[in-house]
Amino acid sequence: MRFLIASALLASAAIATPALAQDAPASAPEGKEFQGFKILAVTGIDHVTSSGDNQTGLSYGGVIGYDYQSGKAVFGVEGEIDGSTAKDCVSNAFAAGDRLCIKAGRDLYAGVRAGVVVGNKALLYVKGGYANGRINATYTAGGTTTKDGSNSDGWRVGAGVELPVAKNMLVRAEYRYTNYSDTDLARHQGLIGFGVKF
Repeated sequence: MRFLIASALLASAAIATPALAQDAPASAPEGKEFQGFKILAVTGIDHVTSSGDNQTGLSYGGVIGYDYQSGKAVFGVEGEIDGSTAKDCVSNAFAAGDRLCIKAGRDLYAGVRAGVVVGNKALLYVKGGYANGRINATYTAGGTTTKDGSNSDGWRVGAGVELPVAKNMLVRAEYRYTNYSDTDLARHQGLIGFGVKF
């Protein structure tokens, strides 16, 4: 977890350094640099834990949301859908020659965020909301493959930094933790996002 937090913070600093030296996009109204509809593509590290087992993969997906800005304060809503490459396979799981694979499936999120604009250039924010994750299982034995999957409800909290980098374009770096409360499944993610604002 410390590694993921450090990665997200380092990514934030790397992005923030050149961006803070630039002016806000000319098309943004004064005091409204972060207001509007946004669409982003996100990717990064996905560290999934379950029953003491840990698997790390690549997370990838998309975000859509809307932010309202009043002075330095920003409030918004977001929806997100992600996939993951995190996977764990075990041979001879139940019998000689069989194979069991557990893979993190799609992940859905809907929530809110609140932040403060620092120096008219960077939005520092926290977020939280509902999450629903899917786990897919594939079992192969004797030439027969059986597939199954289950969904788990939970909650997510996170924090990040968002920066305007060009006309109607933005980047963000974010760390978040998701807990699927009806199972022992959880995940830590450090993500980078690139998007556009309308």
